[in-house]
Amino acid sequence: MITPAFYSGTGRRKTAIARVRLLPGEGEIVVNGRSLDEHFGNAVNEADVRMPFRVTNTEGRFNAMIKVEGGGVTGQAGAIRHGIARALLHQYGWKADLGRQRTPSIQALRATFGALAKPDHVVRGGTVEF
Repeated sequence: MITPAFYSGTGRRKTAIARVRLLPGEGEIVVNGRSLDEHFGNAVNEADVRMPFRVTNTEGRFNAMIKVEGGGVTGQAGAIRHGIARALLHQYGWKADLGRQRTPSIQALRATFGALAKPDHVVRGGTVEF
């Protein structure tokens, strides 16, 4: 089986959307062509964005190339974190069902991020009939 050149994941929070690509590397995060510090400054705690790497013990193994748009600073940071978590799941061959995978890393991500799904208020759409 051929190992892919990168793992991808799309993260969403509020109205922000982040497209994440994880490449083998030293742990550098590039957001919209700038470093994480240049993009967010002091507005976001870098440890929160890097949490999926810490939870899965993959710190320093991947470089993250991220395109993020929409929302504010907090929404973008949450979308990036969500996208990194989903990209890490693709490393294990996750497609749609977390229940089938029982590796410790996936269990840690599942416990940390729930089911890695969008919140109900985002999923729900349309009108409610009574």
